[in-house]
Amino acid sequence: MKKFTIITALALGCVATVSGLPNQIINPYSGQVQAQSMKDVTGLSISQKIDLLAKGKGQFGSGDALRRFFFGDLEPLGVQPGGAGMVVNLYNKANDMTFSYCSTYDVVVAMKKGKIANFPANEVK
Repeated sequence: MKKFTIITALALGCVATVSGLPNQIINPYSGQVQAQSMKDVTGLSISQKIDLLAKGKGQFGSGDALRRFFFGDLEPLGVQPGGAGMVVNLYNKANDMTFSYCSTYDVVVAMKKGKIANFPANEVK
């Protein structure tokens, strides 16, 4: 009888693990539902977001705003010298804008319409 109980417990454990049940119990908001609900918590239009980033360009916290405004929509185009060493250029297809971001100081150092792999050196210093 003990052998049957142990085998049954192992089988149930395997089924629960394969189904992803433990992950859902630990984090019920995992996956796409969380990403969709965090997509736009600001309530601002795209033009308002871009205006706020343009005003805050080069100021502490503008990188945080960039991540909050365009959560999951930024794709890296490349890195180049600038900021405090190197900056990464991030493209947002939804509004056709490229942002140059310095992670050392968490600031947006440049932004321009279109897909730009490298900004002029004087714009990303």
